[in-house]
Amino acid sequence: QVQVVESGGGLVQPGGSLRLSCAVSGTAFTFSRMGWYRQAPGKQRELVATITDGGSTNYADSVKGRFTISRAGASKNTIYLQMNKLKPEDTAVYFCNAVQGNTFWGQGTQVTVSS
Repeated sequence: QVQVVESGGGLVQPGGSLRLSCAVSGTAFTFSRMGWYRQAPGKQRELVATITDGGSTNYADSVKGRFTISRAGASKNTIYLQMNKLKPEDTAVYFCNAVQGNTFWGQGTQVTVSS
């Protein structure tokens, strides 16, 4: 059974940094694409960043130059999201997903940016 588990969320002051991690277990194959999405209260879930198994990345305009997605592990089924220069509008629940035919989602990790 495939499991997607996020970690690393928390409370940070504006201008600060956080690093999110996402690990996928329960499978031996490499997902063609993995990514981070976020959902703020009262808003729809939106794309933050994605990365393919070949290392190609895609970012939302709102996070370009501040966030970096990377992928690691022997099966490349672990991804990270380095978030710098955080803003209050980055406050949301951050979800990780993994795509290979089917799409698998984690439960999310809360990121709160506030002074």
